[in-house]
Amino acid sequence: MAVNMAQKRARKAQRRKELATLARREDALQNSLPARVARAAQAPIRGCYVNEALFEIGMGTLVVARGATIHYVVMAAFLLDTFALGIKDVTFEQVEGEIFDHYMDRMDETSPIVTVDPAYARRLLRELAAWSKGLGFAPHRNFAAVERIFGDISADASDAVFQFGHQGEPLLIGGPSDSMVDVSRRSEQIEKYLADRAGDVA
Repeated sequence: MAVNMAQKRARKAQRRKELATLARREDALQNSLPARVARAAQAPIRGCYVNEALFEIGMGTLVVARGATIHYVVMAAFLLDTFALGIKDVTFEQVEGEIFDHYMDRMDETSPIVTVDPAYARRLLRELAAWSKGLGFAPHRNFAAVERIFGDISADASDAVFQFGHQGEPLLIGGPSDSMVDVSRRSEQIEKYLADRAGDVA
């Protein structure tokens, strides 16, 4: 009898453990980046913005903001390198409306921004990611998840045509946080791409 009771208690303890594990997994899924982006994609778009000189200087930021009210905004920011590296960094966060406005003001002071159509923004991101991947540079690891903030907006709704690279050729611009190893590796990758392309033409 005592053995049976012990077995029952052990089974109950095991069941509680399993339920606790399932609850933790469910909580992790609900709070995962893809889940948070999916929820954000249900809110109205507040705006899409990009640095006006993006294609002239080769670097800039594209920001997508969604929010049901002006008090809280979910924003996705994509750091772009249109000369070579593509989608260098991706951030996703919920901020108060005032903080978002301050962020945009600072961004505009650094390099003037313009408002763009969401379809244009999504087309730009997708085409830049594909182009830089062709050079051998994959987009930031969170790009695929955060890009879904556009929801059901179709990139095909825009007929924009983009020219990446500097005068049509990939050009590497080193950043302050880039190590010599990073610069060397990326330079070799671009040289390989150019050599392969020259071989195809020949």
